[in-house]
Amino acid sequence: MSDGRLRLFVALALPDRIRDALVRWRRHLDAVRDQTLRPVSAEALHVTLCFLGWQPETAVDGIAAACQVVAAEAPILLVLGDVTWLPPRQPRVLAVELSDVEGALARLQGALSAALAAGGWYQPEKRPYLAHVTVARVGGRSSVARTGSGGLRLSPPSRLEFRGTQVVLYRSRLSRSGARYDALARVPLSGGT
Repeated sequence: MSDGRLRLFVALALPDRIRDALVRWRRHLDAVRDQTLRPVSAEALHVTLCFLGWQPETAVDGIAAACQVVAAEAPILLVLGDVTWLPPRQPRVLAVELSDVEGALARLQGALSAALAAGGWYQPEKRPYLAHVTVARVGGRSSVARTGSGGLRLSPPSRLEFRGTQVVLYRSRLSRSGARYDALARVPLSGGT
């Protein structure tokens, strides 16, 4: 779109060591390449909190200000978990779930969701929030996309523990080679420090 609108989402940034670990783990996906999995680039790995879709460019400052609602939150303890296909019936992505050890990520996502909805930029999801990192996208012609995982079982990555320390407002630029994300605003989680 070139009408002054930007495709936006808010995410929890991943530490470099976690991105690197996911990329190393993902290498064993070569066994399912015939399923037309397209890996997400290392720099694009993140935990989506709120997908805002197309928004007026003039709304960016207001959205960034609304994201400050989480600035006083403490860094969030998370653990890499099981592999999942989303949605389960006709998957579009392969993801790694996150264990929200203290429930802090769900609370942060809820506060962020409420602040963005109050500004008119976000329509909260009806389903419960599922913390995950998308590691690959499923091609539309693959058997996975048509029939679900088809019994494909993938071993999960190592259950690495980490702390999420930063929420980021991203612009998503779509292209044939995949999406590219530009950080527009960053909110460090500084509570308890």
